Amino acid sequence: MPHGRRAVLRLAAALGATATVGVLAADRFATPDPAGGAAAAPRDAPAAGPAAGPQARAARLNPSAYRLQPMTAYAPPAFRRAVPPVRQRPFLSMSGVGRSMVLTFDDGPDPRYTPGILETLRRYDCRAMFFVCGEMAVDNQDLLREMDADGHVVGNHTWSHPLIPKLKPSRIRDELGSTSEVVERALGTAPLWYRAPYGAWNRHSFEIGAELGMEPLAWTVDTLDWTEPGTGPIVRRVLDGAAPGVVVLSHDAGGNRSQSVAALRRYLPELLDAGYRMTVPRR
Repeated sequence: MPHGRRAVLRLAAALGATATVGVLAADRFATPDPAGGAAAAPRDAPAAGPAAGPQARAARLNPSAYRLQPMTAYAPPAFRRAVPPVRQRPFLSMSGVGRSMVLTFDDGPDPRYTPGILETLRRYDCRAMFFVCGEMAVDNQDLLREMDADGHVVGNHTWSHPLIPKLKPSRIRDELGSTSEVVERALGTAPLWYRAPYGAWNRHSFEIGAELGMEPLAWTVDTLDWTEPGTGPIVRRVLDGAAPGVVVLSHDAGGNRSQSVAALRRYLPELLDAGYRMTVPRR
């Protein structure tokens, strides 16, 4: 090919490339029209993408966040235990448990007496319920954890053991709520059962207890160990009142409870020999 003709072809190719770059640049950096909009695109051109710059970067984050949304929106909700109904009276016994009884201990934990009760229960591989007072539990959380580790149920017995019917609802809430918080901090879960001091319940206590997720439990057999009648009378009351589903009330704090500790060592093996099984309620 003659030299001049090749030069003309090279010049034409260079001009074509320059024109193509100019068109692409004009399309990318189109200037707004007088009406405030972008320059009109060709009729058959695809829709323009998002503008460049900080706003575009922010817009690009939204689709990725949105793509994650279905993963969380359709996830199953966190499990929450159903709030129990508001009772008009507490449970006095446990039904449908066969030849079983429930042993309960109030007012603790007390480092002088609770360990002895735990040791006896552990020796016979039995479970019990401990209705604790917040003012005792807050300084003896190691005993709460020991109860829980042995499979016992830790219940709520208010903070300071007041007479509930004499309290305003706000005070009842403080007494129960503060104790539940101590138990939850120590064990990871709040109590599911509560017991009114002196067995004195009222409507507000039932309502507030239910709001806090707790069921009310009273008792069937009162050992009257709080009167310190002697080990023998405590043992006789338990053995005489033994029956399927019976709930026995004893104490591991609130006074000298050495008789209660000694009585448990005597009546527990006798109950087991009579065919009874010590159980705790489950929810």
